[in-house]
Amino acid sequence: MLFFDLRGRRKYKLLSVGLLSAFFLALLLSPVWLSSNHWLSVTAGSIKKIPIYSVEKTESVIAISFDASWGAEHTEELLNILDEYNVKTTFFLVNIWLEDYADMAKKIVARGHEIGLHSVTHPHFSHLSEAQMKEELLGNYQMILDTTGFEAKLFRAPFGEYNNTLLEVAESLGFVTIQWNVDSLDWKDLSAADIQERVLKRIKPGDIVLFHNNGAHTAAALPGILEHLQAEGYSIVPISELLLQGNTYVDYNGVQKQLK
Repeated sequence: MLFFDLRGRRKYKLLSVGLLSAFFLALLLSPVWLSSNHWLSVTAGSIKKIPIYSVEKTESVIAISFDASWGAEHTEELLNILDEYNVKTTFFLVNIWLEDYADMAKKIVARGHEIGLHSVTHPHFSHLSEAQMKEELLGNYQMILDTTGFEAKLFRAPFGEYNNTLLEVAESLGFVTIQWNVDSLDWKDLSAADIQERVLKRIKPGDIVLFHNNGAHTAAALPGILEHLQAEGYSIVPISELLLQGNTYVDYNGVQKQLK
C-alpha cells in the first residue's frame, strides 16, 4: 500500500499495489499540464487548475500592475511617474470604476498602458454560476472596448479568488487569467517606505507585482521602487510582454514555464 502527501497538504490516498499504484505514482511525481496551460494540482478526489502568478525568466524583467475598482485621485500622478521612468504597465479595470472615470481610462490607454479585465461588479466569483461568470467577463470586455478601444486579453479575478469553473470560463472566452506573486499591500495604507521595502525585498526576475491605482501612498512609493529596479538592471514591461509564447505550462506554484 502506498501513501502520498502532495504539496504538504494533509490529504492521503490509499492505493493498491500493482499497475494501478505505479500509474498514480508517476502521475503524482511528474509534471501534469493541460493544453490550456494550467497546472493540475492532484489531491484525493480533486484536480485544481492554477492561473499565472509569475513567469520563469533568466533575464531581469518583471511586470507591475494596478487594480482599479475605487477612486482615481492618484491615477494622474501614477501616470506621470510611469512616463518619467519610461515604464509601461497593466491596469485591471472594473466597470463600476469605468462608469465614473471613463476619461481616466482613456488616458491610461493613450499613455501606452495595457488594460486587463477585472469584472463588471467586482464580485466573489466563487458565488456565481457559469452564466453569471460569462456576463461579468464579457460585460467588462465590452465596456473596456467601448470606452477605450482596447481589446483586453488578460483577466484578474477580484480579491484574487478563483476556482476551476472560472478559469475554464475565462479560457473558453479567450482570456488569460493572471494573479500576482508580489503584493505591495498598498490597499492597507502602508507608508511609502514600507511599500518600497516590501516590494524590493521580494522582487526577482519574472515576478508580477500588485498595486492599486488609488492606494494612499502608492504614488509616493513608486519612484523609489522604479529607480532601484532600473539601477539593478531590471526592465519593467506590461504583463502580456512578460508572458512566454508558444508551448507553455503553469507549474504547481503558478509559474509559467516553457514546455521543452
